[in-house]
Amino acid sequence: IDTLQMTGKFRAITSPHEITYTLTGQKILFFGLDDPAKVKSIKLPFGYVGIVWFEELDQFSGMEEIRNVLQSLLRGGEKYWVFCTYNPPKSRNNWVNEEIIQARPDRLVHHSTYLDVPREWLGEQFFLEADTLKNKNELLYRHEYLGEVTGTGGAVFDNVEDMAMSDERVGNFDRLYYGLDFGFAVDPLAFVAIHYDKKKEEVYIFDELYRQKLTNDRTGKWLKRKYPTAMLIADSAEPKSIAELRSMGVNVRGARKGRDSVDYGIKWLQSRRTIYIDKRRCPNAYREFVTYEYERNREGQFISAYPDKNNHAIDAVRYGLDDVMQHDKLVAKHIDY
Repeated sequence: IDTLQMTGKFRAITSPHEITYTLTGQKILFFGLDDPAKVKSIKLPFGYVGIVWFEELDQFSGMEEIRNVLQSLLRGGEKYWVFCTYNPPKSRNNWVNEEIIQARPDRLVHHSTYLDVPREWLGEQFFLEADTLKNKNELLYRHEYLGEVTGTGGAVFDNVEDMAMSDERVGNFDRLYYGLDFGFAVDPLAFVAIHYDKKKEEVYIFDELYRQKLTNDRTGKWLKRKYPTAMLIADSAEPKSIAELRSMGVNVRGARKGRDSVDYGIKWLQSRRTIYIDKRRCPNAYREFVTYEYERNREGQFISAYPDKNNHAIDAVRYGLDDVMQHDKLVAKHIDY
């Protein structure tokens, strides 16, 4: 306000903490969320809350807390604006980083760094410190100064990229594979549609079905409608579900599992040049792949083991590409021999 030379048009007090625009009586209200009741007890003399700003978003406990605030504030108006500002946490598993990759038509994500503002705003010492860290530890520099989600060093897949895939591009995919991981109450059912470019060693994931409490009957009807001639490879640990889908006319068989099938499948995916996922078409597959991390020991250190959670779409991809993986495994054994 002072910078805009509008100090005379506003009145600020500290108890309660608020700023009033004297010409209209409109107010800027400040609240800490240590006590959620503070927000619920707001009573406005007129109008409604039209703009909400969450500062240091990553310091909140999660989207449930944010939703509770918005449900209390966004009432009785025609238009609302919600701003969230924060420095991205390092871990891809942080709730903020998981939330921001969820596509919403009413959301705009803007990323800016110290390089986007006039140099005099920060001073030369700031730039000196940034350059020093860049030369000393580029990964830390990218996180602390460029706001990149660099990860904790425990990401299982570092070859995943988002790619917007048009209907025309998807229509030109030739080598198609389909995988299905069963689930119901706690774990969701996950189906994925995949194109694999063997020559370039590139995986393209372009469609998904990801839902809890989806019966085999409803799943079968969806598959028959959308992929009537597709051959699916599903989790062989669910022979009853496979049989039910077959009775509905779905072309499906179980994946060939072995003692090392999970490890081999994940390492095979890790060794692909790129795993392209359209996060608009497949938000859940994208989220799983970019947030999947190795297990940790009691000291919090990463170990070379894969957690069996939040990996339903990943499992579906492994099943879908089972034939390709089995072929590559046989070729590798033949070469070794």
